[in-house]
Amino acid sequence: MAKAAILEQVGGLTIGEVELADPGPHEVLIDTKACGLCHSDLHFIDGAYPHPLPAIPGHEAAGVVRAVGSEVKTVKPGDHVVSCLSAFCGHCEFCVTGRMALCMGADTRRAPDAKPRIMRADGSGPVAQMLNLSAFAEQMLIHEHACVAIDKDMPLDRAAVIGCAVTTGAGTIFNACSVVPGESVAVVGCGGVGLAAINAAKIAGAGKVIAIDPIKEKRDLAEVLGATHTVDAMADNAVDEVMKISGGGVHHAIEAVGRQASADLAVKVLRRGGTATILGMMPLDCKVGLGAMDLLSGKKLQGAIMGMNHFPVDLPRLVDFYMRGLLDLDTIIAERIPLEKINEGFEKMKQGTSARSVVVFD
Repeated sequence: MAKAAILEQVGGLTIGEVELADPGPHEVLIDTKACGLCHSDLHFIDGAYPHPLPAIPGHEAAGVVRAVGSEVKTVKPGDHVVSCLSAFCGHCEFCVTGRMALCMGADTRRAPDAKPRIMRADGSGPVAQMLNLSAFAEQMLIHEHACVAIDKDMPLDRAAVIGCAVTTGAGTIFNACSVVPGESVAVVGCGGVGLAAINAAKIAGAGKVIAIDPIKEKRDLAEVLGATHTVDAMADNAVDEVMKISGGGVHHAIEAVGRQASADLAVKVLRRGGTATILGMMPLDCKVGLGAMDLLSGKKLQGAIMGMNHFPVDLPRLVDFYMRGLLDLDTIIAERIPLEKINEGFEKMKQGTSARSVVVFD
């Protein structure tokens, strides 16, 4: 029996009880210790992105392994782990060409005719697992390729935010963009993902790191995390400001909001040959484009799901960066809340003034 925040219908979460199945051969049962609130969860809660209901959201988590299936080789009971929604099969085209984040993970889920991983506590029906994890619950039952063991000295509330925000933001800098020391980086949107990208750009040795956000509190946080300059996204001269700071445009512009205007802004601030990388989950009818002169100037536009991570390798390295004082996770976490206050946490997210809220389980 586990307590969980269940999305029964679009609009909000309900605290209820669920029953998790015994681990299958390649499955891991985890006692969840912390889970960050991500804007992607809010897209499902508000109905902007469809999902079968009832379901348990939550995908930015850390915990302790309670039990493993008979064939599990990567983790063992007692291990501290970070989960990642990028569950990978290991043998598809994307996996074998090193693009694990693009794997659809079909072999990591139970067959449609198998017993569900999550049931209502009263046995009245299944509860859908969201993004391979469903981490807004006291326990998770997931495929072994959806988690990785980490250093037990790492605080689990900080480890949780590595699972999505930091993997996406930092992974974009290190993997999708391969930022070279001295290159300029602009980050549009200074929520958890954007702040992680800014912090990683500093670690990567970027020259100018420009944080673009309409909210002053977010811009101030960005400066703490490594931004060399900040620009108000709503200012009439925002593009001109970035052009002036960067000497003609940035090498990399990263969109970390999920809005048409911010994606368009990311394209506008590129220098010749620069790359715009879109991370945010935009409304499904949005389109981002390059004009004829952009193309003639060698500019590039790309998506980067989950930072194009290789999470079994990346996550332990990010933990090591934190332990060595390079990665600042403390500033990214704005508050720690119990599961019962999760709806309040999402309301605070909608206000847009603070960074990450993290649910902490006893």
